[in-house]
Amino acid sequence: MRILSGIQPSGTLHLGNYFGMMRPSIELQDQGEAFYFIADYHSMTSVFDAATRRQHTLNVALDFLACGLKPEKTTFFRQSDIPEVTELAWILSTVTPMGLLERCHSYKDKLARGISPNHGLFAYPVLMASDILIYNSNTVPVGKDQKQHVEVTRDIAIKFNLQYGETFVIPEPQIRDEVAVVPGLDGQKMSKSYGNAIDIFGDEKVLRKRIMSIVMDSRSPNEPKPDAEKNLAIQLLKLVAPADISTDFENRLRVGGLGYGDLKKALFEHYWSYFSTARAKREELAANPDYVQKVLRDGAARARQLAGEVLEKARKACGLR
Repeated sequence: MRILSGIQPSGTLHLGNYFGMMRPSIELQDQGEAFYFIADYHSMTSVFDAATRRQHTLNVALDFLACGLKPEKTTFFRQSDIPEVTELAWILSTVTPMGLLERCHSYKDKLARGISPNHGLFAYPVLMASDILIYNSNTVPVGKDQKQHVEVTRDIAIKFNLQYGETFVIPEPQIRDEVAVVPGLDGQKMSKSYGNAIDIFGDEKVLRKRIMSIVMDSRSPNEPKPDAEKNLAIQLLKLVAPADISTDFENRLRVGGLGYGDLKKALFEHYWSYFSTARAKREELAANPDYVQKVLRDGAARARQLAGEVLEKARKACGLR
């Protein structure tokens, strides 16, 4: 089984990235042949400064390696180191109906938030399809919000196969429902663009202040909260604390007597402890950037070999060879 996943270097990675994509992907590296990439081509729809993109790309590599990605088990690389992916994206675009792209939720959501439309934003699902298909991927672990893009990939691959003969493996999405959407500080989905994120790594004082800023309702500490499971701090605590501890805090909140300040302090302490080992590992990696770059180059070399084979097959199928 070949597993494919990617993440944009469009900003500092946060708990939503970790629980929604990073941790499930790292767990899967022992269950198949994993291809994981830093989607710097995709970041060009939202990041428009070259130096910023380079730094974000390095930070993503550091974060993944610190959190447990093993280069000896995983093909880990920069998307832009595989030029074959953009050629395949063009080939796929010639069999992709406009209506299919117009129906994509991601594009419509970005327009609704006032983001200026461009071709890259509109054609994003075609490049994503190329990312998936060029490695003969069987499984694509995604959050609920990305499931549609995998379905679009399947539609594009099927149309190409019908037009030119069996060429591409048809991938299957793997949805992690229990952690697919992590709430941000305001209760919306955690997102860099919403300004509601809790970073995986960062300054202790800054992150403590952010967690302590979570807005709660006006009920007093002694007042029972029968809806305790809906409390934002409880939802986040369940991600970073042992189950018995998070359950105890939830029960204490439900019956009354637990102050919101104490709850948020506990959330910070468990969050800070959860990433302590990874934080130390990241500091070691940051001091050795040559090693990190070598990991990405070696991964790209392995990825290009397979990408070249799949691209050549697609070229021959559609008469370009």
